[in-house]
Amino acid sequence: MKIHEYQAKELFRNHHIPVPEGNVAVSPDDACALAEKLGGFPVVVKAQIHAGGRGKGGGVKLARSLDEVQSAATAILGRPLVTPQTGPQGKKVRKLLVEQGLDIDQELYFSIIPDRSTAKIMIIASRAGGMDIEEVAAKDPDKIIRVLINPLTGIEPGHCKEIAAGLNLPDSLAGDFSTLVENLYGLFIETDCSLLEINPLVITAQETLVALDAKVEIDDNALFRQKDILKFRDTDEEDPLEVEASKYNLNYINLDGNIGNMVNGAGLAMATMDLIKSTGAEPANFLDVGGGADEEMVENGFRIILNDANVKGVLINIFGGILRCDVLAEGVVQAARKTGINVPVVIRLQGTNVEKGREILAASGLNLITAEDLNDAAGKITEIVGK
Repeated sequence: MKIHEYQAKELFRNHHIPVPEGNVAVSPDDACALAEKLGGFPVVVKAQIHAGGRGKGGGVKLARSLDEVQSAATAILGRPLVTPQTGPQGKKVRKLLVEQGLDIDQELYFSIIPDRSTAKIMIIASRAGGMDIEEVAAKDPDKIIRVLINPLTGIEPGHCKEIAAGLNLPDSLAGDFSTLVENLYGLFIETDCSLLEINPLVITAQETLVALDAKVEIDDNALFRQKDILKFRDTDEEDPLEVEASKYNLNYINLDGNIGNMVNGAGLAMATMDLIKSTGAEPANFLDVGGGADEEMVENGFRIILNDANVKGVLINIFGGILRCDVLAEGVVQAARKTGINVPVVIRLQGTNVEKGREILAASGLNLITAEDLNDAAGKITEIVGK
């Protein structure tokens, strides 16, 4: 789950990680009131959306007066912000972070991620702060510092010293930097982060370390034990169909293609999507209804697929095990009758009660096309819809 920068900085404050003073605004007048409370200029006005590269899109502005705060907030709020991570449609800005400007001496990069190849936690740091870390890694990999930490033993003083040495930090900052890294690592572990990134982490002219930016993502699978963080969820930032699917515990991801598909099992879903692409067509979604789905879940999944205006046809691929083929067929028939099918639907069933499932589909009187196997199903839906 992604959260906003201002929410990430709230977590930082709770874990004694220095951040600039600031707060969130929802109108230009709010932004001006917050700027006055900060007690001095310049201040920074930052768009709050779930995407990076906001500065490149004009979503981060420095203001040296209340008039400039008013102007910046008016220019950003309520409008789509296009960044390298949003796509051409952009994301509508509904909130701003207004915070104090700092006298910056140096910008650094710092992040913590799980490294699945080693089953350890990796800290990545660089003296090239403020830049795209992917670009730095491609052009000058020697500027990237990587330190692996065993999650069973946790962070140790040697890790902090190794990172500080790689960043060529002055001795006067060694103690503060070690405390900062330990607190960041503690936050990462305690809140089940899948990503913690600060770009830039700055050294001020007063020789203090401050997290000027904050990007935090929480592992969705751990949200059941992160109730306080779950309240940070902003559904306005999520795809409406994905939000709807989450209400029914459906694993759904919206994509750019025109062939909707419903599958039971993540591996089978990925294979189905690959097969659709191999025919020259494009999948419109990933939808795994799960092995234990009932008729209601199947119905809701089918309805969500059909609510995608890009979908020109649907491929249903079910291997009946825990989810029996007859249960799937009943769910599809119910959904089709309630929603009204206006696109072709190809169904491939195999497994438990497959013959009964096919009988239910045939007796429905609906225009549902059955397929013998997966290749046959992918070929039929692609031929009907077109590439």
